[in-house]
Amino acid sequence: MASAPPDLQGVRIRLRQPISDDIETRWSIGQHKDIVEGYGGTFDPDAPFSRSGAEQAIRFIRDQPCAWVIDAGRFIGHVRFHGHVPQDRRANLAIGIDDPAFLGRGYGTEAIRLALGHVFGSGLHRVSLRVLATNTRAIACYRKCGFIDEGREREAALIDGRWYDDVVMGLLAREFYAGHDNPNRLS
Repeated sequence: MASAPPDLQGVRIRLRQPISDDIETRWSIGQHKDIVEGYGGTFDPDAPFSRSGAEQAIRFIRDQPCAWVIDAGRFIGHVRFHGHVPQDRRANLAIGIDDPAFLGRGYGTEAIRLALGHVFGSGLHRVSLRVLATNTRAIACYRKCGFIDEGREREAALIDGRWYDDVVMGLLAREFYAGHDNPNRLS
């Protein structure tokens, strides 16, 4: 996971490295209440999403050791692995679909499966994630990709002065391959 990951082609999407056009697309998408809150952030309707914010978001993806833009004809979000522990052959997954027009339509599932196929094929043994317990759409997507609930961290996230639980989920390489004979399939 040390060098930039290769482009990965799926049925409806391609995972690729960021390009300069992604900045304008990310800026035009803006920020949306449901998405910001799903990430565990606080949405401020009076704080417009700036071009500088878009540049920072794309730079963040580019600077990650194992990250891709999710391209469905244009930028719609990103998927990345972080917290890689080479000794244990494990890492953490994070994904964000920034364009609300692409939520709930299987794009996240396809992106996760493509990315998991790559990292498990490269020798990772385990992938973990944490997600707000209130983010039921994301939890359903992760379960569809084979992730198993491993626990709950009570009151782990403070958002707008309220405490929320995080769900911890994990997936082992053997489980991924046993449950997904074709990592690119959509159902």
